[in-house]
Amino acid sequence: MIQNDLLSQITLLYVEDEKAIRDEMVEILDDTFKKIYVSSDGLKGLELFKEHSIDVVLTDIRMPNMDGIEMSKEIRKIDSDVPIIVSSAFNDSNYLIEAIKAGVHNYLVKPINIKDLFKILDRLAKNIVSQKELFKSNQLLNQYRIIVDETSIVSKSDLKGNITFVNSAFEKISGYTKDELIGKPHNILRHPDMEASTFEELWKTIRQKKEWRGVVKNRAKDGTVYIVESTIVPILDENGEIVEYISIRNDITKKEEYRELIESNLRSSSNSLKEKITFIDEYEKALKSGTLFCRTTLDGKITTTSELFCKLMGYGHNKLMNVDYKTILIDKNVYMNVLKNYSGDGKVWQGVLLHKSADNKTIYLEASIIPIFNHSYEIVELLHFFVDVTEMEVLNKEIVNTQREVISTMGAIGETRSKETGLHVKRVAEYSKFLAIKAGLSEEEAENLKMASPMHDIGKVGIPDSILNKPGKLTDEEFEIMKTHATLGYEMLKNSSQPLLKTSAIVANEHHEKYNGRGYPRGLAGEDIHIYGRITAIADVFDALGHDRVYKKAWELDDILELFKKERGHHFDPRLIDIFFDNLDEILSIKKIFDGEGDFFEH
Repeated sequence: MIQNDLLSQITLLYVEDEKAIRDEMVEILDDTFKKIYVSSDGLKGLELFKEHSIDVVLTDIRMPNMDGIEMSKEIRKIDSDVPIIVSSAFNDSNYLIEAIKAGVHNYLVKPINIKDLFKILDRLAKNIVSQKELFKSNQLLNQYRIIVDETSIVSKSDLKGNITFVNSAFEKISGYTKDELIGKPHNILRHPDMEASTFEELWKTIRQKKEWRGVVKNRAKDGTVYIVESTIVPILDENGEIVEYISIRNDITKKEEYRELIESNLRSSSNSLKEKITFIDEYEKALKSGTLFCRTTLDGKITTTSELFCKLMGYGHNKLMNVDYKTILIDKNVYMNVLKNYSGDGKVWQGVLLHKSADNKTIYLEASIIPIFNHSYEIVELLHFFVDVTEMEVLNKEIVNTQREVISTMGAIGETRSKETGLHVKRVAEYSKFLAIKAGLSEEEAENLKMASPMHDIGKVGIPDSILNKPGKLTDEEFEIMKTHATLGYEMLKNSSQPLLKTSAIVANEHHEKYNGRGYPRGLAGEDIHIYGRITAIADVFDALGHDRVYKKAWELDDILELFKKERGHHFDPRLIDIFFDNLDEILSIKKIFDGEGDFFEH
């Protein structure tokens, strides 16, 4: 029995007609795989393949009823991808050609060398397990997309504003069917009350590749009015060009109706003061029963809450009255800045505030904080309207975390193929983030680069092992093949619309470009090379030179530093090299964290 975590996750079909060989091999493989299905001829082996979920097939060629070649051909009709390994006592080119025609992955001559067999099985297992993990991640992402589609009003449009997609929630609120909407401009829904300047500002914003948020009044097919809080986001391609726009909306019709109703009544000169006070009381009752809201003094003390707000937060009504609103907030500093910056201009503050419920759960509320004025136009209280966006925020975080796990796993797979440790991609990730921060990139950009940099060599999965793990110097032809890994990695990732994978595509494509224009694959020079590529180039070379590889021994620190000085302005961005040397002690500290004390950097 051989212990192998990867093999223990996959199933094997083993077909061999000679009982002695079959029993010996089963004893060796026993408990190594998740499940082994054993057959003495090809016909029974084919039936087992049809009945069970098989990840790898290992079969003899010459067998009664149906030989291994014919069985492999039949299996290929069912599954074109499952790996097939054939074995035979006959090292004959005709058998080999037939095996290739049958779509087998490997050909072993009997007696089977167990070490060679497990080397092949290990490689296949890594690919199979990785594919299964990627499939699970994609399934999870698809479920998230379905949830978002079911809980929001969503549409997409082309660059001219013509509708290209609507979900069922959009159809329901607008009263139109998809067939009636696709290809039409959004102004099919425009209400006459909406000013043209609003849409001019909207288009100006999104054409500048910025997000637009606002309240839009629409008219449904039957003429009824509905009001939505709308967020419109431009979707960019790998070149940073807009390809379409996506709009996500929340229905706030009832809240706006309440607001318009009270404004209309308060403006009416025909109502007496008593009638207005009565109306305000009724309005407040309506808010309390049907809206998430609270009212506070300027120093944050709660004076009024709605029933829904209390219920959401898990408190009884009396528990929140006269309580400092900041005590139920997680991000108190954000709210303190809101209070500090409020002036008498009457502007509404909008943003997401993190609340802590009575049972210590985090609740994300999109808040609109409206100042209430007295007769002297002085702010006396603040009215807080909320929309619960907790589910959406949690889903967004889970989607990003899933993407990061997929990227990290795929980067480690690429390194494992070239017999490098997973610590290489982790060190490169840490160096890249550190240099990005020091170079002036934002924390968000630096974190994205850290998460994307493990994919810099993902294209190596397409390079043959004979070249990738060659212990000596590559020939000119072999080096040209090796260089294609940058383009291969880019092609894998370039079509993704996800920010992390877009960053990964840039890193994969440009981390071998040189500042003097003599790198590959495109021969970019200077700042035509993306800052992500220039940073990753330094991190990758520094770590690669400092560790043993299959084709070389680790360099001494002084030799590496001398090379970096020599290549300043040639291979590497001179400004980034200056940053590297200015912060060398911190970079070496990162190295020690991953290598442990006593590495070659210790003097």
